[in-house]
Amino acid sequence: MQRALHPVNARLDDHLPTDHKLSKVYRVGAGLTGLLLVVFGILGLIDQIGFFDTGGDTVLALNTNGALSVLSICIGALLFFGMVVGGTFASTLNIVLGVLFIASGFVNLALLDTELNFLAFEIQNVLFSFVVGVMLMWFGMYGRVGSALPHDNPYWRARHPEQAAREDRAGRTRGRAPVVHGRCP
Repeated sequence: MQRALHPVNARLDDHLPTDHKLSKVYRVGAGLTGLLLVVFGILGLIDQIGFFDTGGDTVLALNTNGALSVLSICIGALLFFGMVVGGTFASTLNIVLGVLFIASGFVNLALLDTELNFLAFEIQNVLFSFVVGVMLMWFGMYGRVGSALPHDNPYWRARHPEQAAREDRAGRTRGRAPVVHGRCP
């Protein structure tokens, strides 16, 4: 009940090095997925397919049209931006876009074989949307959720402040430096 009333507001601190393990995972996930989407979008635009054409043109075994190509490039660019920023922003962006990809898969599954299918989705596009959504969510949630997070993880420390403080005090009495938000002072 307390967690519902007071949600955890954990974040990677700005003072973490850019090569921090968690930030690397978020950046790699955003970058690779962004690259995949940009390549797909560019190849779709090179084929000069009509913007809202639903004629069954394929690129990389996925159905596409100009609108889907442009949308893929825009989302890929957003993921590249997340890769550059890194940290919690990239993690949250991966999670949000992952949820949106999964939702898009369900919406477009419902729109298959209707006149409202203006992005020319076919079943392979729906499956691709699901896979990319799960992949983005995995990259975004890595190190943020789970039952076995290390105790120096900033998200674990934010969820367990009393235990983190006890461990810091115990570490000081043993001569170790306390861990502060995933780093040693």
